[in-house]
Amino acid sequence: MKRSRLIAAVLAAGLSFSATAVLAKDWTLVRVGIEGAFPPWNALDSKGELTGFDVDLIRDLCTRAKVECELMTGEWTSLIPSLNAGKFDLIMTLGINEKRKQVVDFTVPYASGVATFLIAKGGPVPELPMTGERLNLNDKEKADPVMKTIGEALDGKAIGVVQATSQEQLIRAYFGDTVTVRTYKTSGERDLDLKAGRIDAGFDSGVYGTSILAKPGNEDLAMTGPLVKGAMLATEVAMGMRKSETDLKEKFDAAIKSAAADGVIRSLSEKWSKLDLTPSF
Repeated sequence: MKRSRLIAAVLAAGLSFSATAVLAKDWTLVRVGIEGAFPPWNALDSKGELTGFDVDLIRDLCTRAKVECELMTGEWTSLIPSLNAGKFDLIMTLGINEKRKQVVDFTVPYASGVATFLIAKGGPVPELPMTGERLNLNDKEKADPVMKTIGEALDGKAIGVVQATSQEQLIRAYFGDTVTVRTYKTSGERDLDLKAGRIDAGFDSGVYGTSILAKPGNEDLAMTGPLVKGAMLATEVAMGMRKSETDLKEKFDAAIKSAAADGVIRSLSEKWSKLDLTPSF
């Protein structure tokens, strides 16, 4: 009896070791999903090659993590499903919020950003309060009166957002009963309607806004209102991964913290957005 129990224990230990060995993965190649349509974070240049802050940064991070990375493009709304289907191992530019935490895991943030409104100069939306000032929506005593005033200015207006983003969630949550929300596949498509007067304002990443206003042809656009973060906004930007990929998370968490400490995130974010997006750890 004792011997049979010993054999069973040994077998159980062996099975446990084997299961662990199967689950552990030696990461040498990592497939990274990037939208390729959200400058300055990421975009396709005239040659069809990926460029932007995300692209420069992921190449640095992959070197630090000692893995080879294959960058692959995909439509924004398909990135998370493709990740969980096994097409990608990581996806870039994924803002952290509670809804996404239910379906993916995140690295530590590699950028800390804000969101704000885009309008046409001289258009139907006037300059909004706290333009260019930071506002944390979690500080409700300060933020709620400001958002109430903004809501009054936007009453009856059409607001454009990229679909399936936290910016869409915020506009619907704060103003959904009083504005018309129009969704787009990309920020660029939304901007065309803003310029043509088919919508009254857009709401997007502040980094995106800063970048687009610096480009020729956008002189008639302006950013307005506070630079907001908090609430449901996913302004802490990280890489998404499938649940329980702990080895991969450890590699890239360490790489991100190293790049932040070395000043690489600061230099790259200032190169692409004129803003220091270095996260705090």
